[in-house]
Amino acid sequence: MKNLFKQYLPYLLDYKRQFFFAILGMIAVAIGTMGTAQMIKPLLDDIFVAKDANMLIIMPFIIIAVFSLKGLGQYIQTYYMSFVGLDVVRKLRDNLVTHLTYQDISFFQKMHSGEILSRVTNDIGRIQSVVTKIIPDFIRETLTIVALTGYVIYESPKLAFYFLVIMPIALYPLSILAKKMKRYSKLSQESTSDMTSRLGEIFSNIEVIKSNSSQKLESKKFATENQNVFKYLLKQVKVAALTSPIMEILGSVAIGVVIYIGGTEVIEGRMTVGAFFAFSAALFMLYTPIKRISTLYNQAQDAVVANERMFELLNQEPTIKSGKIELKERITHLSILHISLNYGKKVALNNISVGIDRGESIALVGDSGAGKSSLVNLLVRFYDPHKGEIVVNETHNINTLTLESLHQKVAYVTQRIYIFNDTIAQNVAYGQAFSEERVKEALGKAHALEFIEGLENGINTMLTENGNNLSGGQRQRIALARALYKKPDILILDEATSALDNKSEALIQKALEALKHEMITITVAHRLSTIEKSDAILVFKEGKIICRGQHNDLISECEEYQKLAKVLS
Repeated sequence: MKNLFKQYLPYLLDYKRQFFFAILGMIAVAIGTMGTAQMIKPLLDDIFVAKDANMLIIMPFIIIAVFSLKGLGQYIQTYYMSFVGLDVVRKLRDNLVTHLTYQDISFFQKMHSGEILSRVTNDIGRIQSVVTKIIPDFIRETLTIVALTGYVIYESPKLAFYFLVIMPIALYPLSILAKKMKRYSKLSQESTSDMTSRLGEIFSNIEVIKSNSSQKLESKKFATENQNVFKYLLKQVKVAALTSPIMEILGSVAIGVVIYIGGTEVIEGRMTVGAFFAFSAALFMLYTPIKRISTLYNQAQDAVVANERMFELLNQEPTIKSGKIELKERITHLSILHISLNYGKKVALNNISVGIDRGESIALVGDSGAGKSSLVNLLVRFYDPHKGEIVVNETHNINTLTLESLHQKVAYVTQRIYIFNDTIAQNVAYGQAFSEERVKEALGKAHALEFIEGLENGINTMLTENGNNLSGGQRQRIALARALYKKPDILILDEATSALDNKSEALIQKALEALKHEMITITVAHRLSTIEKSDAILVFKEGKIICRGQHNDLISECEEYQKLAKVLS
């Protein structure tokens, strides 16, 4: 709880004006609550006992003023703290999502997307209650307690002593409940993440599920995760429900003692009826904020766990760091020097060396897992090599370049096509300055313009999630157009035309051949037709290049290539 205040009070200080008004509102509530108790003394002593007619006229206005002050204060506090809380959560979510986008590819491969979604939505939603409710309510109730405690001590120090001694005894059982609440909150949030992950998996793989009629199997798996969420939420409810009875019992003991001693004081004439009832009213009112603070403390445990889970992500640092040199010149040469890469204990690349000049095209072939995609992953710095280096223009190790300037020079098209829920034009120009003329030019080179012009809204056609309103081949052409829109120095095609028919692929190969002199082209092959005209073909096996040369040479001299050629043709 203390750490929550340390972490989020600085956020509140960024909203000095709103926080100032919120504090004024809290003070108004505290004064109004204390004033409510104070009114009882003149109401009984002056009106009902002394029968003061003037006080009878004044009292209704005092009552209206006191309750108006309290109500207005409550409104001001609620509005301004909600504004601050919602804005802080907005900033937290922005910061977290931005931070996550800079994490390594390996981070996303290890952590399930559903887990990430749960932390960005559910966990931050729980943290929202800290800023919008728990902290302001805690401050308001504390101010109310201070005001009422001062009043009851002023009214009768002797009676106040008994109440203020008994109530702290409640702290021990409440601290035990808080520990349990924190443990169940952690289990609840973890089980919610598991459920969200399972849900994401179901909808991501819905075609496989339907084609195998495995709906019952997946429903059973989801029901198990859902049951776990229910179980731990119910445990939280059970612990939270115990707080009130404990406070009720201890409160009743304290109030019972006070009534007995206070009644004795009134009977023996040492205290007026009005003073006793005013004291009792303040005591009853004091009990309410104490009870609320104990409830808030339990509620805070849920936010404490969510906060810990969020900071686990915020404290995660990427290993792939941007360099400081901005690459401005064109890439005319690429040197891959004695590169080795491991995924854990598995060797992905072993002592690879390649040199490529602008205007050249090379093809990478080999069985699945041979190391082809691992090499291109290094070129876009999804990973860094464990040994060796990649040098641009014989002067810059790519690790020294800023990631942004490097990625401006490299276009990477994968077999898995990424389409955003936006127009075709914005998908093509993604991440670049928009130009309609350039969009059409890129679509033309990718042989996509013909089918797009047939659409009702042309390049302004809105694409659905994953581009599901297009065919696989159409999506692949848009992805290729996005790469060509960048006018890159290095074009990487990782089985990027696999969904195209032979005719479309031949047209695109012809277009790429015309652009070849402008860039370095690296192709991970899936068909023999895409690599036959390459300037060099690298044959990978178990992370090594075992053969290199042109098609005609390899087909007669490299046994591994001969086997692959039969598969690729």
